[in-house]
Amino acid sequence: MNLEELRIDLSSVDRKLIELIAERHRIVSAIGTSKRATGRATRDYEREKDVLDLARSQAESLNIDPRLAEEIVTALIRSSLTSQERDRVVAEGKGDGRHVLVIGGAGKMGGWFVDFFDSQGFATVIADTAVEPGPGQFKEWRQAGVDYDVIVVATPLAVSGEILAELAKLKPAGLIFDIGSLKTPLQSGLEALLNAGCQVASLHPMYGPDTELLSGRHLIFVDVGCAEATTKAKELFAATMVEELDMGLEDHDRLIAYVLGLSHALNIAFFTALAESGEDAPKLAKLSSTTFDAQLLVAAAVAQDNPRLYFEIQHLNKFGLDPLDALCESMMRIRDLVAAGDQAGFVDLMRKGREYLATRR
Repeated sequence: MNLEELRIDLSSVDRKLIELIAERHRIVSAIGTSKRATGRATRDYEREKDVLDLARSQAESLNIDPRLAEEIVTALIRSSLTSQERDRVVAEGKGDGRHVLVIGGAGKMGGWFVDFFDSQGFATVIADTAVEPGPGQFKEWRQAGVDYDVIVVATPLAVSGEILAELAKLKPAGLIFDIGSLKTPLQSGLEALLNAGCQVASLHPMYGPDTELLSGRHLIFVDVGCAEATTKAKELFAATMVEELDMGLEDHDRLIAYVLGLSHALNIAFFTALAESGEDAPKLAKLSSTTFDAQLLVAAAVAQDNPRLYFEIQHLNKFGLDPLDALCESMMRIRDLVAAGDQAGFVDLMRKGREYLATRR
């Protein structure tokens, strides 16, 4: 066979693969319907392990790299879970025509919540300075009113604090929650709502606006003093596979200072050092190493994100300077060990880090 004939055969195989994937999705949809009817959980880790083990075993018997087979089947499992979770959210939707107002609904995470509520059958209204006024859309949240079953505040942190405080004066009857990355700047507004007798909770999605599958993702629920509101907020996500984390106000911001503040600062420092090094970026990228490539990938994602949000996360957290000080001290300690030729000290530093990281699971 010549090259053109081989390519025709390859295209035929590719079409069959796509057809098989489509057939797999049809079966997965039927499985999801069966699970909902029998009350079974969407995700079955034991079954996933069996599927992956079978894929690896079959790949080895056919002289195919088992890692390739695992990657393909893992992608298919993830796609299946996404479809099943989406179908379950729609089927078990809590909306029933109830009304929700998303203040900041034209933003990235605000938009995610708009889509999420739409999928559950809520009548969703957006209030955002970026939208054109029209049916279900307001530039000014006050014009939208506060007579809603749920009000979500998804605006920048400084603005969210002001909105929460003003909502407390209006005393909405429905559930109110913010989705702020920090709670320190929102605390007075949250307390004002609580004191006004409102049903108020505070959420922090530990995932981005491009997230489709919530399995393996974390959603933090901060009880600000109204357990009923926190329970109602959790009920909105009952059909998903999101992992719920309960946290207090103080714990939240202290831990977030490390989880977000430290990791953001580390990556900003990394790409700042590169940008100011005078070295050519394409030349460095061509050299390529496993560690450098992985770090560059994360740093590039951070560089493309919202710098104003990142500054708020650093500046508005009352615990924010501690991780930055620790990072500076760690970098100076490494520099001093290298400058002094202290191999034992350097090895000890890495040993302690390895021992600490080994406890994370």
